Amino acid sequence: MKCALIYDFDGTLAEGDCAQHGLMPALGIDDIASFWQSVKKRAQDDDGDEILSYLGLLAEKANELGSQELTVANLIKHGKSIPLFPGVEGWFERINDYAQEHDLQLHHYIISSGLDAMIRGTAIGSKFRDIYACKYHYSTDGKIVTWPAQAINYTTKTQFLFRINKGIRNSWDNAAINRFIEPEDREIPFQKMIYFGDGDTDIPAMKMVRYQGGVSLAVFDNKKWNSKATQEKVEKLIAEERANYVVPALYDEGSQLDVTVKGLLQLFKRKG
Repeated sequence: MKCALIYDFDGTLAEGDCAQHGLMPALGIDDIASFWQSVKKRAQDDDGDEILSYLGLLAEKANELGSQELTVANLIKHGKSIPLFPGVEGWFERINDYAQEHDLQLHHYIISSGLDAMIRGTAIGSKFRDIYACKYHYSTDGKIVTWPAQAINYTTKTQFLFRINKGIRNSWDNAAINRFIEPEDREIPFQKMIYFGDGDTDIPAMKMVRYQGGVSLAVFDNKKWNSKATQEKVEKLIAEERANYVVPALYDEGSQLDVTVKGLLQLFKRKG
């Protein structure tokens, strides 16, 4: 039986926003809050997409400096500095072993608005069957960003759930994603998916997985639990029926998250 664990990245597996670790300081962006305000203003001024505005402003900054920090090699390097939540590095091997013991074929996926190459540069970059995240297109020598090749925002995340569901392992084949496939013939049923997310950008994906019979798991940074903003966000996810479960982003063996996911995998097997 094939099952899928599908993760957002920023705030779900790792602390904070992907690019603020290593990349932004290397581009001279020291005031992170001010940068995000500029992103929002650019999106509003252009009546455009916030993720495209974010990718564009990073590229503008790199080009102004004549910097090559946005090359794939440098993004991978910066990815190594991203702090992961407790237990994440050992999570995949342990949960895969657990699934195998219960005759389940488990696949892991990322769907994120973070930068693809940075995610691949982390200690867990090789643990995923597929990573769907933001990318740049480069000049022929690979040194200059020419445009964003892929931008994933809160609503486009749902597209990739269907790609996983139908077994389409790319981002470009629109004919395949729109082709009708009988539910019983799809590679991974929605009913065998668990989506891990941490906030507003995950709401459509969480809702979609729940609506289709899967499970949505809202995680939160345990160090921020006492903040009013975190508690209000969790309250909203529960009140609006976005998440089935809410757990701290602690992936250690025996943690609330660990026990919850193991119980859900057993439930998938029992339901067949």
